[in-house]
Amino acid sequence: MGANTLAARIPKIHLHCHLEGSLRAPTFVELAGKHGVPLRYKSDDTAVDRDDPYRFETFEEFLYIFAAVSRSLHDPQDYARLAREFVEDALAQNVIYGELFISPSVWTFFNPQLDVRETMEAIAGELRNARPQADFKLLPDLTRNFGALRAMETVRAMAAMTDLDVIGISLGGDEIRFPAGLFIDAFGYARSEGLHCVAHAGEAAGAASVRDAVELLGAERIGHGFRALEDPSVVDLLAERGIAVEICPSSNRLTRSELPDYPHPYIDMDRSGCVVTIDGDDPTIFRTSIAQEYALVEEAAGADALERFVRNAIGASFAAAEAKRAMEARLDAAVAELRAAPRS
Repeated sequence: MGANTLAARIPKIHLHCHLEGSLRAPTFVELAGKHGVPLRYKSDDTAVDRDDPYRFETFEEFLYIFAAVSRSLHDPQDYARLAREFVEDALAQNVIYGELFISPSVWTFFNPQLDVRETMEAIAGELRNARPQADFKLLPDLTRNFGALRAMETVRAMAAMTDLDVIGISLGGDEIRFPAGLFIDAFGYARSEGLHCVAHAGEAAGAASVRDAVELLGAERIGHGFRALEDPSVVDLLAERGIAVEICPSSNRLTRSELPDYPHPYIDMDRSGCVVTIDGDDPTIFRTSIAQEYALVEEAAGADALERFVRNAIGASFAAAEAKRAMEARLDAAVAELRAAPRS
């Protein structure tokens, strides 16, 4: 990525980034050793390369790595370190705003003794240290695999933590076995409490999953969502309602969830009038970064498309109008500076 590319210089917006999936590999190894847990979940870790602990070959292996990472985060101090290192990495890439996924129900599954509010306080405290360069909010995830009752419990708990920068909820996990219809009540309660609602859909399951996330759950953004391309009517639904999709190119490739007919689905969805944004999903586990994802998109779609996607992210964020104007101004300045720079 050259120094004068737009991807290198442009301010960056996180709308689809799992905080736990941003844990630095060396920190993962250190924390696992500190707490005496293996680097692999449900498998032997003796063959794991400590210098490259995030290597995987299948989607299932990725999920087990994420589980191992979650297990290694044992106490609020660990989460504070996770957030502190995330801020360092984000600021180094000129990230100026983010709405980050966190998974409290996963935390307590692996560490039942964990004090969730204390952990949230630790995370929010570190993220706030990024101000004024960047501002970060939290989107707690209702993990589908834990079912509807646990989802409602999580929503109720998170609705009481808006003082810790919780602005909404997300829905992740196994969208095939745990469809959107199970979580209608949880999303309804979240809206009644003034929380924004987003959902992962159209990654492992098809276009119908995207439609359900929109029509049953009232999702304001769709994580991934590229399998809407399998049904033009769902693409039209997203475009007509202006519901942004959060495309994560490297994630889709590494989890083998790509569509063969659409090697760059963000291009096709953009051409169809959809609001496209770009992010890294679980950046360190996928051995990427938001800067690298922007570079991939700039190479494939061009600088104008990348600029449009970043503007889309600002508009699709849940930031206040004044904050959006400030982000647009920073984006305008960066683009103008790059265009004025002499060509090499």
